[in-house]
Amino acid sequence: MSDVRFMSLSSGSCGNCYYLGSEAGGLLIDAGVSLRRLKQGLQAEGLGYDSFSALLVTHDHLDHIRNLGSFCKKLSKPVYASTELHAALSHHTFAMPFITGCRRDLAEGEWNEIGAFRVRYFIVPHDATQTCGFAILHQGHKFVIMTDLGRMTDEAVSLARQADTVVVESNYDMDMLMGGPYTHELKMRICQGSGHLSNDECAAAVKRFWHPGLRNLFLCHLSENNNTREKAYACTKHALEEMGVAEGSVVFRTLPRQYPSPLFTL
Repeated sequence: MSDVRFMSLSSGSCGNCYYLGSEAGGLLIDAGVSLRRLKQGLQAEGLGYDSFSALLVTHDHLDHIRNLGSFCKKLSKPVYASTELHAALSHHTFAMPFITGCRRDLAEGEWNEIGAFRVRYFIVPHDATQTCGFAILHQGHKFVIMTDLGRMTDEAVSLARQADTVVVESNYDMDMLMGGPYTHELKMRICQGSGHLSNDECAAAVKRFWHPGLRNLFLCHLSENNNTREKAYACTKHALEEMGVAEGSVVFRTLPRQYPSPLFTL
């Protein structure tokens, strides 16, 4: 069995893109970075465009699809998303017209075969056309990613409770958000159930889905203005300590916003 590896090319409102793969194949999740940044990030780890064969899309906000049309035009890789999301992407300025030939619809409520991967999407609350998290099976590993969600759902918790690797949003610190420069309307949009997950909400979710088989935990989509990596890390670390999780028993990291993470072996 070859190693399964994961890296973030960028994680946050500046752009989102993630790689998951092995010698048997790879997937890219979201297209929020330029082809140049994607190439540089992959090459730095000895990877290339041939390291992934398909792209998954979580939702249609610009920080996740800004370069989707360019990816489709220049890479011609199949793009997998829910039928509802694809319907929106087919009319989106940043995807059309090049996504048409790359479109692949994921079956709802089922495991979809994508090369050496099995992928199932689940809906999370977020103010886009439709926002999906993904559970991905590959080489005996179960990987769950949920990058933008206003609140944690029972389905997301159930899938994460079976995973050995979870990538979950820890977007904002409530005190920083409320004391910051955003308008009242924007603050309410972020924190009232259809925006983003706070550090405290992320920590509470980790308590719900924690299980002894969880080996890797990554915090993603940290806000530039309303959070710090130190605050996000400390909040979830405290939750792990409260549960008696031994330090070092899980790989626990925050993912950087504007530059690639290391290539982690899962």
